[in-house]
Amino acid sequence: MVSKKEYRGKTIYLCDKCGVGYEIRETAARCEEYCRKHNSCSIEITKEAVYTPKPVE
Repeated sequence: MVSKKEYRGKTIYLCDKCGVGYEIRETAARCEEYCRKHNSCSIEITKEAVYTPKPVE
């Protein structure tokens, strides 16, 4: 399930698996589906990202 977040004055949609954010909900849903199926991110999908979470140290 895609989450919604305010970021820099805009609503973005987050992939619940990897946390990457997109302007379009459908793109976030595609990312989440890919992440769950392959246990990694798609370079093609993440090219459309407008937000990436900070890495955990």
